[in-house]
Amino acid sequence: VWNVGDKWVFDREGPMEVTGRDARCYAVHFSGGIFSKDASGIALFERSTLNVKYMLEGDQRKEYRGFRKKILNFPLTLGKQWKDLYQRDEFIMRPSSGKAPFEYRETFQVLGWEEVEVRAGKFKAIKLKYVIQPTHMGHAGPVALPESKAWYWYSPEVKNVVKCQYEKGYIEGIGERGARENWELVSYELKK
Repeated sequence: VWNVGDKWVFDREGPMEVTGRDARCYAVHFSGGIFSKDASGIALFERSTLNVKYMLEGDQRKEYRGFRKKILNFPLTLGKQWKDLYQRDEFIMRPSSGKAPFEYRETFQVLGWEEVEVRAGKFKAIKLKYVIQPTHMGHAGPVALPESKAWYWYSPEVKNVVKCQYEKGYIEGIGERGARENWELVSYELKK
């Protein structure tokens, strides 16, 4: 359960703060690239699962169809696995070459509990594995590209992810090679 005013500050991914809630969603202001690189705005998280459902554009809710919208798919139980799929057009080499359709398959898995120490403190956390598999949907048929992996640690005490580690060579979008670095929680404040 998040409360209005709960805030988390990360060393590379920017802060996020709960700014509102209703019967179905939490409104969370974010910045610094929590979702896509250098993005900021307000995301609406489903209260029961903490899946990202919408992004606010002005006063309009726009369904979120990007990376990791289901990263915290509660309840988190040992061995639980879930998947997601989304599509988007991307530049293959450079903007002048035009965009091509890509499909991204995401797999999430709860690995177990670990003690993790970050700048904000030492926490017991649930370790999650994330695998993303891009596929180019070309004229000659689908071509699978190498998958990438990341690991996240979620702390019930902090009510959020406290650490993320990317494998070497992690690719999250064809045009975003090398765009992600490991990050961790620096500070947090939970309202009662």
